[in-house]
Amino acid sequence: MQPVIVPQPLPSSIQEHLSKLNLSLCMTCGTCTNGCPVTGTPGMEGWDTRKVLRMLHLGLVDEVVQSKFPWVCTGCGRCAHACPMNIDIPYIMLHMKHLRPREEVPGVLHKGAENCFNTGNNMAVPKDDYLFLMSDMGTEIADEECPGFYVPIDKEGADILFFPNSKEVFSDNDDMKWWWKIFYAARENWTIPLENWESVDWGLFTGNYEYMREFAQRKIDFMKKFNIKRMIMPDCGGGSYGCRVGMKKCVSENPDNVIDYIYLYEYLIEIIKSGRIKLDKSVNAGKIFTWHDSCKHGRELERHFGKGFYDEPRWIIQQCVDEFVDMEPNRANGHCCGAGGGMWPGPYEKEAAYHGREKYESIRKSGANVLVVACSNCHDQLMKRVPKYYPDYKYEVKYIWELVADTLVLEPWSEEEIERGQAEAASQWERLGVDTDAEY
Repeated sequence: MQPVIVPQPLPSSIQEHLSKLNLSLCMTCGTCTNGCPVTGTPGMEGWDTRKVLRMLHLGLVDEVVQSKFPWVCTGCGRCAHACPMNIDIPYIMLHMKHLRPREEVPGVLHKGAENCFNTGNNMAVPKDDYLFLMSDMGTEIADEECPGFYVPIDKEGADILFFPNSKEVFSDNDDMKWWWKIFYAARENWTIPLENWESVDWGLFTGNYEYMREFAQRKIDFMKKFNIKRMIMPDCGGGSYGCRVGMKKCVSENPDNVIDYIYLYEYLIEIIKSGRIKLDKSVNAGKIFTWHDSCKHGRELERHFGKGFYDEPRWIIQQCVDEFVDMEPNRANGHCCGAGGGMWPGPYEKEAAYHGREKYESIRKSGANVLVVACSNCHDQLMKRVPKYYPDYKYEVKYIWELVADTLVLEPWSEEEIERGQAEAASQWERLGVDTDAEY
């Protein structure tokens, strides 16, 4: 005998929140379920998006909050993109995460968010280690191919503010060099922060509204304190999208919080079209390239903020290569890679790998040798996890700024520029108390 489900009244605060998201308009058509990467995932039998929406409509909030479903949801937005009633399902799932007690957030996500709140970065990298790394890596790239280069920190009046990713600072150090080479070639007046430098927003991944707002406010405050002209939105989909959501809240509270920012695609197009950097396609001859449409840089950004990036990355890639093919489906209809919403650092590896099955098929069918991406979570998912579970088709993964950096024609700095860079570096490291001769 089937158990009888008795509808429960929603607590007023939850009812008020969900009423803004049009949950009552759901027709139970199942369109959301058909497009969701979670559907059919082993270990999630009996769960799908339509069922979760019906449970919430019946007042079974606690059952949803305590389930695994909100945490294996990647927030990719395929459900909302296709929903005939335009229900904001990813925001509903975000609120279900928000309702979970912080001590019950799965895996390391809440710890990382707390680290960022308390130390300014997800990995709690100490300031001294951060400073030494930036000094050491800057010296390394200057010695290798960019004489006069250094990493500017807390530079007053910079034209561009850039945020590192703690994953790169903690372990994948060389991944930072590609943006550095681009800034060097463009002769950019740029800087990174000494404190609160994390690009990725794990507040978004954990449904922590307070942290999302705080992380955005810190970026705004830094821009104003150091009179920075523009900020490059963090590359990670969660970082840029989470920052936009947090900034929207900050501006609603105080209109003076408005700052100028630019997305990485817009910045790269700007410096390519203006001739500030030059590219040589021939270095990429003999390979076929394709592009992965990040969910948060595409349909979710478009749906919530009116502008998704589809044509821009394709234009950038085609300035670097001769052979480009699109995956099918693509753009707003593209499949999620499976690592959004905290699924890359989260504890559900097998589920995330299964989520990526359709994206793997799209890559395989494209016939491409190189997959180009613009999100750190997508990058690691498609370079490390997906090939581990689907090893038959071999492909290379590159960040779009890595591709640009690899294709750069580095025009030498003048002796005057080199000397000025070296003098600025010496002055900065002395000011920050970094012994550039020390060995660790």
